[in-house]
Amino acid sequence: MFKLRQETPEDSWEVEALLDSAFGTERLALSSYRLRTGVSHLLALSAVAHDQFGILCGAIRFWPVKVGVHDSLLLGPIAVHPTRQGEGLGGILMRAGLQRAEQDGWQHVLLVGDAPYYRRFGFAVAVDIHFPLPTDPQRVLYLSLGQTPTQAIAGRVSKWKQPAE
Repeated sequence: MFKLRQETPEDSWEVEALLDSAFGTERLALSSYRLRTGVSHLLALSAVAHDQFGILCGAIRFWPVKVGVHDSLLLGPIAVHPTRQGEGLGGILMRAGLQRAEQDGWQHVLLVGDAPYYRRFGFAVAVDIHFPLPTDPQRVLYLSLGQTPTQAIAGRVSKWKQPAE
């Protein structure tokens, strides 16, 4: 049994340790991390999962990005502790995170990952979305949220900038 809750700033060090365990520190050199540098992830959408002993077992984060002129979400990383993989926690985190994103009014979600795995959540290869190189275009996946899916978006993915107030 897992308890999900919204990530807080106090969770940061523990989530980073989980990400290091799941993906290694070389993950920081990926093009998706260049889009995240200097931009805070969205705590309202990001979540952590603990087991019955209070041990962190999984985490999901969302980051704002631009696709052309569209505000979009970059999902990831999503991680499950290696000792807890295969228990369905990744799917639980994914469904809960996408539901929160939709409730908050987001319409466009991207991720970099394996299409066969993420297809079950509705993601498909993002044909007209151009992710920074050297990301393999076949691993750039897109999902339109909402009861009436919006038209797929197109354009270059770029770092999100806080709108001027």
